[in-house]
Amino acid sequence: MTDLDMLPSVGNWDFVGRTGDLDRFIRAADNASSSHEPRGLILCGDPGIGKSRLLCEATKALPAEEYAVFSASATIGATGLPFGSLAQVLPPDPPAGLSAPGLLRWAADALRTDAGGLRLVLAIDDVHLLDRTSAALVHLLVREGATLLGTRRTGEPAPAPIAALWTEGLVSHADLLPLSTEESRELLATMLGGPLETGSAQRLARFAGGNPLLLRELVMAARQGGEISRSYGMWCWTGKLTLAPSLADLIDARIGGLTPGVRDVLDLVAFGEPIGLHLVIRGCVPADVEAAEERGLIRVYSDGRRRDVRLAHPLYGEVVRQHSPATRSRRLHATLADLVEGTGARRRDDLLRVAVWRLDSGTAQDGRLLLDAAVQAFGRFDLGLAQRLASAAWANGAGYDAAELLATVLLFADRPDEAVAALDQAADGPPARRLIARATVGFWGLGRAETADELTLARIDDPADRARARAVESLMRMQLLQLRQARLLAAQVLADDAATAPAKEMARCVLAFLTAAGGDPAASAGLLADVAAGSGAWRRDNPTLQYVLPMALGTRVAVALDLPAIDRILTDEFADLVQTGGFGVGSAWVSLLQAQAAWLRGRTDVALAACEQACAAVASNRLYDGNTHAYRAHVAALRGEPEVAREALAMADRAPGSCNGPDYPWLTRCRAWVAACTGDLIGAVRLLQDLVQRLRVDGFAGHELLALHDLVRLGRPELAADRMTALLGAVPGGPVAPLLLRHARAAADSSAEGLLAIARDFQARGYLTYAAEAAATAVRLFRTARDPQALAASTLLGDVLARCDVLRTPALRTVQPALTTRERQVAELAADGAKSREIADQLFLSPRTVENHLQRVYAKLGVNGRVELAPALRSLPQ
Repeated sequence: MTDLDMLPSVGNWDFVGRTGDLDRFIRAADNASSSHEPRGLILCGDPGIGKSRLLCEATKALPAEEYAVFSASATIGATGLPFGSLAQVLPPDPPAGLSAPGLLRWAADALRTDAGGLRLVLAIDDVHLLDRTSAALVHLLVREGATLLGTRRTGEPAPAPIAALWTEGLVSHADLLPLSTEESRELLATMLGGPLETGSAQRLARFAGGNPLLLRELVMAARQGGEISRSYGMWCWTGKLTLAPSLADLIDARIGGLTPGVRDVLDLVAFGEPIGLHLVIRGCVPADVEAAEERGLIRVYSDGRRRDVRLAHPLYGEVVRQHSPATRSRRLHATLADLVEGTGARRRDDLLRVAVWRLDSGTAQDGRLLLDAAVQAFGRFDLGLAQRLASAAWANGAGYDAAELLATVLLFADRPDEAVAALDQAADGPPARRLIARATVGFWGLGRAETADELTLARIDDPADRARARAVESLMRMQLLQLRQARLLAAQVLADDAATAPAKEMARCVLAFLTAAGGDPAASAGLLADVAAGSGAWRRDNPTLQYVLPMALGTRVAVALDLPAIDRILTDEFADLVQTGGFGVGSAWVSLLQAQAAWLRGRTDVALAACEQACAAVASNRLYDGNTHAYRAHVAALRGEPEVAREALAMADRAPGSCNGPDYPWLTRCRAWVAACTGDLIGAVRLLQDLVQRLRVDGFAGHELLALHDLVRLGRPELAADRMTALLGAVPGGPVAPLLLRHARAAADSSAEGLLAIARDFQARGYLTYAAEAAATAVRLFRTARDPQALAASTLLGDVLARCDVLRTPALRTVQPALTTRERQVAELAADGAKSREIADQLFLSPRTVENHLQRVYAKLGVNGRVELAPALRSLPQ
């Protein structure tokens, strides 16, 4: 059985999101009894937006002992029948001979009788399809105090009696908005029975436009087409959009019949969106543009002073493009390119778009245009498009520059053999540049460490090329942990007048990485700011820097534990680009940075999911797969899950890991935490002590500070406090470094008051994992001394852990003893204020047995009585 065979069926998908809309429905029913409030709510929305499911969930939430709910779905087939829409809830045989008003009264009385004195609620799906008599009955019942919860399709007129309800203020009327991106991701996870990789989720959510029905159809089509697979618990979508017949028919029905002129508008926008309104008017008949907008097929958006046009739904474009004949597609692409070029191609994206349109229309002849566009696509980490454009640029005479860029793109896409072939096809290119490019592919793509020596021995006559080779070699030497050589080479490049801007900026990135690892994030930030400021000079000649720069920046913020800076990176455009553009290593890097921020904040659920996403992103990568599993092992260890931690670490050990050199501090710390999780605290401490010695030799003071703090967290502050003091006297450290030192000093001095104070400071700064551990140590010390401040420390610990996910580190386990089920029951009742006799009666025990249980609980928790019981229980795993 495959993973796809185990996907939940459609009917089993849980209701997710829409909490605000659901509450609005429920509040409408609750407020209906007030004479000053409307007696219901009608939500209006597009087909498939989730109106019917929302109404169903709302009626389920109404207490059966208070409400008599009569649910009906109006259909077009029943619109010609008296009471046809409400036949589901009315008695089958109305009395004969009644007049129309009498029949109306009979129906109203029948429903009130069935309600049995409860508050009557009418839940009607698609009220716009109610037949006339049913609509009149609903109007009568609402006027007499019943509640109406209903749905209506956008753009469809409601029967006059229903429309009168909201014009008279008897019923509220509101629009149901599309699902947010986060709600769409949550729904996708429910559909698939597990989380979906971020880039895949974003693309599917964008295509569905927040419509649950379309999202379901997309998932089903991808499932049937084998375009969705699971890796390390994370679902991934290939990005290939398969339109099943049912989905295509659904969208065709939305679009409806079109005049030739409106079809021209739809075609032009489908192939060019977003496209300027002035271009659409120039390329089509203005009256047809107006008609398309009136029919809701296109939408006009304001973007500053510009007005752009998009199709009303992302999938409209997919249907139009897939159904368009090849000749029409080529004509439309050429038309779009002509229109944009005719206006001077002034927008930032125009170069890339024109190049793609020229390529798709078969009119691409300018190799330099295609090359410039390829550079722009690579800058967005759209590797597929960059490869296509670079290949076309080479075919259209752009020369060696195109071949080198193509090789770089293929390297980033983890296709090193093809990258070598791309360089081989440009055998007449500049020898020095070919040498450097082949060395780059060999080292980072094929894991050939000897290419660094080949660069050293290579004879390069041109001073600028020689400086470029030294800059690349410095990066290689750093990767090989030949740190002295790396620093020396980078410094030589910066001092070389012949070095080009790209060479100098790569050297700055190397020094920024080493400076950050060395414990001076401020100096590292200055170097990186210089690199970013000069991006205009290197973006074209050395696009690899677009990856090296954020990697160095990530090292700076990760070593400094700079949570605000990490958050800025995660919300930056770079993070979105690498997670949607097919750059696996970059996507994994972003996910691991997200995981670090999450576990520091105690959000280990989020951290573990981010690590799993990172594992999935580089599952096929031969050189970087091990790192992601080591990080996954670390988070599992923090959660107290030894089996998961051991399994993940074993997978990390099996990975080749040829490019993991500078990551050894992280990987060794992960290994130490796995040892601690599995009960080998002595082994964990030994690993960290050996790591500290190695870091001291390498000059990685920033990493050394973190390893020393790990010793503090594992209960050995006496091994760390003095060295941490010395370190922070020699290097600045990051913004949180003084807190780490205070933690070490307070723990080494067994100062419960100091630990309580530092726990509060950690909490205020958002480092909830550290706050919980410091508070737990304070609780233990206070309890040992029978100090009444144990209550304050225990309360703080409970407050912190209430904001965390699963967290079971050694420091926390010392104050989290295992209680039996019965002990927990007794303790929770006692903490809620129940007396021993009351507890005994409720649990069918004797009062003496209750007291015995409580004494054992007090002993295990180290508390002195019931007053301290509640906060102590809050610090235990739930």
